[in-house]
Amino acid sequence: MTPPTEPDPPTERPTLSRRVFLRSAGTAAASGVLAQRLVAGAEATAPAQADGGVETLHGPSPIALSINGEVQKLTVEPRTTLLNALRNHCDPPLTGTKLVCDRGNCGACTVLVDGEPAYACLLLAADLRGKKIRTIEGEGTPDRLSPLQAAFCKHDASMCGFCTPGFVMAITACLERDPKADRPPSRTSGTGTLCRGATYPHISRAALAPARDLEARGKK
Repeated sequence: MTPPTEPDPPTERPTLSRRVFLRSAGTAAASGVLAQRLVAGAEATAPAQADGGVETLHGPSPIALSINGEVQKLTVEPRTTLLNALRNHCDPPLTGTKLVCDRGNCGACTVLVDGEPAYACLLLAADLRGKKIRTIEGEGTPDRLSPLQAAFCKHDASMCGFCTPGFVMAITACLERDPKADRPPSRTSGTGTLCRGATYPHISRAALAPARDLEARGKK
């Protein structure tokens, strides 16, 4: 015959005294006040943008960008890249800046920011408020090409064309710094851009052409 089992001893419930309750409530309140102060301090010290805003965008937000000498008013999320903004949010869309690798490896999306080459796929549109952005659309038109664009056509320096805007923008920045740039700077200024069609010899000749044309006109 199985002996009767003894019931489990009753578990002790933790007692909550008035003093413990008030102490815990006070600690929680103090933590909340401290957290609010930290958030307020971070917002107060956040770097201000040129348009007076603060780098704390939440959700789709209106921004203004200077692109090719004109102000474009866009509504973008904080994570929107400049490349995305140019191609999908501008009016009209600026699709000359190409989406290829989207990883900062190929250079096809090169634009000028305050005169310096930059990969549009690695920049956030919201960070460029107050900057001067130039894309391939700002360099010339089919009826009125820039000297470098005309040189690319003359020397057959493009194949599929996807890398061409990146080369033109990078080399343009070099020529603007030194219009008579000779072989070393003009040829190496496009090294951050890749051409899968292997038209590098043609691109090199096109890069040198504007400086040589200036030199030829100066001798006349």
